Amino acid sequence: MKTAAIFVDVQNVYYTTRDAYGQHFNYNAFWQEVSSSYDVTCANAYAISSHNPKQRQFHHILRGIGFNVCLKPFIQRMDGSAKGDWDVGIALDVYEKASQVDTVILLSGDGDFQILVDRIRERFDVEVLVYGVEKLTANNLIEAATRFRKIDDSLLLW
Repeated sequence: MKTAAIFVDVQNVYYTTRDAYGQHFNYNAFWQEVSSSYDVTCANAYAISSHNPKQRQFHHILRGIGFNVCLKPFIQRMDGSAKGDWDVGIALDVYEKASQVDTVILLSGDGDFQILVDRIRERFDVEVLVYGVEKLTANNLIEAATRFRKIDDSLLLW
């Protein structure tokens, strides 16, 4: 069985599934799908820390499934803008793990990851499987991936 490392951009998955389908992503169904095909050696879910009990419960659920939940504080700036972006942290972790697995699985539709995907495929000859909501995933990311798996009804909570 091939080895895989999973990296989930939780905010991206949340907003794209909500906006496209009005539903939540089914992390249990995803885990079953991936773990039936791969030996998962690393599974990181990148989220924003919160004092909201529902968010904290969600983080506990992710841990129970098998994810290492990486949390970053939500920063509210003086000008009213906000920051809670994990892109650099995800990119660094992916780059560090890419040489240790056969497949990198990235859950995000963010086109900024296209450069990362190109680089790790070139440097480490690793397969990159991207999961995303098709109509909300950047075309450059889909094209950079070895394979693209659209998030459909089978990966949503109904």
